[in-house]
Amino acid sequence: MSKLTFVVLLWMAPLMAQLTPEQKESDFRFLASVYAKNYPSIDWKRQLFGFDGLSIRPWLDRVARSKDDLEFYEICAEYLSNFRDSHIFFAAPSDFSASLGMAVDIYDGKVLIEGLNRTQLPVARFPFTTGDELVSIDGTPVEQLMDSFAVLSRWGNEKATRRAAAAQLVFRSQQALPRAVELADTAEIVVRRLSGAEETYTVPWLKRGTPMHVGPVPSPRSALLPTIASREEDVPGDIRLYEKLTRSEVQGHVAVQGFGSRTPVFALPANFQQRLGRVPTDFFFSGTYQAQGKRIGFLRIPSYSGASAATLTQLDNELLFLEENTDGLIVDQIRNPGGSVCFGEEVTRRLTPYAFEPVKYEVRATLIWLNTVYNALVQARQRDAEHWRISFYEQIYREVAKAYEANRGLSTAIPLCTADPVRETLGPFYTKPIVMLIDEFSASTGDIVPAMMQDSGRATMFGARSNAAGATVLAFDAGPYSEAFIGVPASLMVRPRMASAPGLPASRYIENTGVGPDIEYEYMTRENLLQRGQPYVQAFTNALIEKIEGR
Repeated sequence: MSKLTFVVLLWMAPLMAQLTPEQKESDFRFLASVYAKNYPSIDWKRQLFGFDGLSIRPWLDRVARSKDDLEFYEICAEYLSNFRDSHIFFAAPSDFSASLGMAVDIYDGKVLIEGLNRTQLPVARFPFTTGDELVSIDGTPVEQLMDSFAVLSRWGNEKATRRAAAAQLVFRSQQALPRAVELADTAEIVVRRLSGAEETYTVPWLKRGTPMHVGPVPSPRSALLPTIASREEDVPGDIRLYEKLTRSEVQGHVAVQGFGSRTPVFALPANFQQRLGRVPTDFFFSGTYQAQGKRIGFLRIPSYSGASAATLTQLDNELLFLEENTDGLIVDQIRNPGGSVCFGEEVTRRLTPYAFEPVKYEVRATLIWLNTVYNALVQARQRDAEHWRISFYEQIYREVAKAYEANRGLSTAIPLCTADPVRETLGPFYTKPIVMLIDEFSASTGDIVPAMMQDSGRATMFGARSNAAGATVLAFDAGPYSEAFIGVPASLMVRPRMASAPGLPASRYIENTGVGPDIEYEYMTRENLLQRGQPYVQAFTNALIEKIEGR
């Protein structure tokens, strides 16, 4: 053996090493135990979908048969995807991704090209364009590929699941798709042009980041190796409690265009006069336009993350202007990944000039929740907060403590941000008619705000059913050996009234139910794609004008 060959083999050896069967079993048991302890929807998912997350023997058998680390990661991701929860994700410890230099989505039931990177795909070599259909990749129909992606990552909304899977056709992140590192340097794609002709192209994958490498790690052993079981003290010490945690904040693979973007995905009318959204310090996008003799206000809320006092001041100032200068308001929060539930309540408060009942939460009563609420109570007392706020925290603490002591699992439905109902405050308020735009990617707090606005009769919901991500979230390491990262819902959002979704029983839960539109309108059509959303804009403008005129 030459010295060069020896060096090459020495360099390859660590890359070929794998987690041991015992390590994989240990981490899977740990993963399942995290959800057994913290996830409030175990019974709800069994009722809705027949999936028993506590029955892990078949999964352990698959783990034992897994041939490599990548297959083990896929098994973990598939297990979690069966909960069909938008807040649950399995993020592998990798920054590797590969892109075909285009964006695709589902329009009229077909995977259409909606954007192209002409630096990576120059028009002279790749003449296909926006609106053309992606038919297959490397000989596999796109529908079949999307089926395989969806197995590893399901959302609470099946339409969102399908669209997220479509985005992964052309952007593969190893965080979400462990075998993304196995892609060749190029892909052979078949494109059906608008004319109906099918054309084949060889497209390069643009790869970035470092492929994931995990094992091996030494395992502690006793004289007799016992059955590995997770215990409460196995929980890592770096658990963080979030008001909201979204997939987009953890997994960069959510490649749906406009998801969390400040700029609307559609073009506004030619006479639109933009106000906010021009400079980096603007959180919102806003402006006004004229239609049928009416002055229409437009406010886009890109997310509910990163809120600050300055953000609310910006909103207050803009609502003062819109109140004085418009006849009605379009609030755009499609493709909104969510964020802080309390920021969502503050936005709703400013759009609703009367008291309303907030969404409440059935909390999975664990020591984490108990300590979090107790610390909030202590801090409120130490800073001599208003009496109502201290009483508010005392109420929450009593309910969580009661559920914890009784080992009930879930508390009664309680508010988490403000007293119930949300009290009227000094303005500014927006008092004119409102139409709110929602879709299958209005997620998390993007579900909550439409729910509160609809339940209080404040706004007309326009578009498609919201994402149905109905929980607050904990963040955990997935296990000491595999080093992955997971999101674990820790409460259930409860509306003040019953709601239903097709194929599901009526309930007060937002989880898997979402918020249904009062006016259903499908944005995802080829017509909207090719006309930059002009039919959609005309439709929601007409809906607001009818509301202004009392029709």
